[in-house]
Amino acid sequence: MALYKNNISKLTIIAEAGVNHNGKISNALKLVDVASKAKADYIKFQTFVPELLTSKDTRLAKYQKKNISEDTHLKMLKKLALSEQDLKKIVNRCLKKQIKFMSSPFDFESVNFLKKLNIRIIKIPSGEITNIPYLRKIGSLNRKIILSTGMSNMREIRSAISILVQSGTRKKNISILHCSTEYPASINNLNLFSIKYMKDFLKMNIGYSDHSEGYEASLIAISLGATILEKHFTLNKNLKGPDHKASLSPKELTTYVQKIRLFEKSLGNYHKKPYKQEIIISKIVRKKILAKENIFKNQKFTTMNLTTKRSNKGLDASLWDQLIGKKAKKNFKKDQAITI
Repeated sequence: MALYKNNISKLTIIAEAGVNHNGKISNALKLVDVASKAKADYIKFQTFVPELLTSKDTRLAKYQKKNISEDTHLKMLKKLALSEQDLKKIVNRCLKKQIKFMSSPFDFESVNFLKKLNIRIIKIPSGEITNIPYLRKIGSLNRKIILSTGMSNMREIRSAISILVQSGTRKKNISILHCSTEYPASINNLNLFSIKYMKDFLKMNIGYSDHSEGYEASLIAISLGATILEKHFTLNKNLKGPDHKASLSPKELTTYVQKIRLFEKSLGNYHKKPYKQEIIISKIVRKKILAKENIFKNQKFTTMNLTTKRSNKGLDASLWDQLIGKKAKKNFKKDQAITI
């Protein structure tokens, strides 16, 4: 997934379904179909046991209250949870639709279930970055890990990485996602320079979990070095649930992937050299060395009798210093291309 190497690698696009299935397997399977049709690389769900994720009295976040009727976290999560059987059906649907499955586990039981399914990449959600026993559990699996960093500072991020590595995961198998945990995230709070900052200081693969509206933030993230992009999507923005309003519609998801792939092509490779078409054009627009006046055989080339102009023939202007002071081996008429 590395981007800025000798040659560009394909950017990884994760279509975040999350809990936008509203606890219904039929919706979850449709979300797989939509993500596959949009040509995302992965579709990501959330795996959790409500009673193991939250206490019964935990209140809802402000953004969650806007679009659901439940008054506690537990009641909301019970309506959004999928069974292990449901998740197996989703994995099979992903295989059929040729899109990779990913999930964020929120408790030990869910971690063990994903391990049993032999899921090779585990996504750690932002809320778990300070959960030491959880991080040790994930780190011991020896899987590839994507660590989301919403709500966290560099001390917490470094600490989480250290725990994962000490628990058995190689650092090179950990990718970091910059994230602004807000739904939708305000443009004033995106702080996209964090992507370059973390890439420079952590020397790790960095991505972006985009909770903003539109596509622009993801495109900027790529230019700053992001190699993984994650974006929420839904079947219908008007459905009841915590994340629908801040998600892309099916049509918008397709457009999102198309824009990312187009932008990806424009990045090219990590070096500077002219393309084939530029070389062809350069033969026309780059100056050649011509006779400024008539020059006779054995006469020295000087700054007074030479000039540079566009020409189909002659020595490149870059050879000017090498030519000055040499003697002409033949006669040259004014405006004739110089050869040696």
